Amino acid sequence: MNMAASAKLDPTLDLVTEIKRLKQEKNAVILAHYYQAGDIQDIADFVGDSLDLSRRAAETDADMIVFCGVRFMAEVAKILSPDKKVILPDLAAGCSLEDSCPPDEFRAFKAANPDHMVLSYINCSADIKAMTDIIVTSSNAEHIVEGLAKDQKIIFAPDRHLGGYLSRKLGRDMLLWQGACIVHELFSEKELIKLKARHPDAPVAAHPECPDQIVQHADHVGSTSSILEFAINSPADTLIIATEPGIIHQMEKAAPNKTFIGAPGADGNCSCNTCPYMALNTMQKLYLCLQNGGPEINLDEGTRVAAEKPLRRMLELSTAINQKPQTFATTVKE
Repeated sequence: MNMAASAKLDPTLDLVTEIKRLKQEKNAVILAHYYQAGDIQDIADFVGDSLDLSRRAAETDADMIVFCGVRFMAEVAKILSPDKKVILPDLAAGCSLEDSCPPDEFRAFKAANPDHMVLSYINCSADIKAMTDIIVTSSNAEHIVEGLAKDQKIIFAPDRHLGGYLSRKLGRDMLLWQGACIVHELFSEKELIKLKARHPDAPVAAHPECPDQIVQHADHVGSTSSILEFAINSPADTLIIATEPGIIHQMEKAAPNKTFIGAPGADGNCSCNTCPYMALNTMQKLYLCLQNGGPEINLDEGTRVAAEKPLRRMLELSTAINQKPQTFATTVKE
């Protein structure tokens, strides 16, 4: 519907002006994840990672939240702001991690391991969150796991790579759901080694959603916001970035004199590592969703309330351990 409608838009329409007008008219706040296209990031009120964006939106007096990201992110915004209208430019903007953890299969998996506490990465559906004890993010996962009793059995879902990273680093034997992000799995170790040989002084920053063979080559591992901070503050002139390349837009804005190279895929470039779901959102669809007031995110209230509990628990634990925004970041090698 949006794609067909966008084809009929007046080509002379000033989308930036119209989006700003509609935003004011509808008392909306526009959120953009770091993995969105640059033009969407530039028009957003807030740019960041999914949880930070939802928390910022909840603190505003906006009536409408426009989440330029993927569906689970918009769901988090709705969970934390049930009285606000939450819309997404393209409802088909899903997530491979979310898709890798079907609720019915996970429910059976959880039932088969009743003595395990469930920790779920925030990149999952509201249905999975509703079956979770504590939600974690790539920024706070390490500290939350560290705070649990050593004999506490843990199911970690849905990302096996993030769970595996935590298990290795903390020495915790966790039961991992075998999900993964298609974007981070596409990075090629062979091509990364070649790229490092061409740029021997360029540090590598990687997201913990990457497979271990990529993380092993990283100088810095952390969340999107942590990678951004590392890239900006690093004394290096050139850096290699192993996460979705949309983050490079913010790096180039903050440090225009540096060179940021996306980690390569199997074909030797990083074009295959652009998230196909994030790319579904466009300026045309952003304009149309503001104009039409949809697609809207609606959640069953029972699911929403159940999903809110592990999110609030995470926030409580993060406060209790004096959690700072980028504490997941770690240096892997000297």
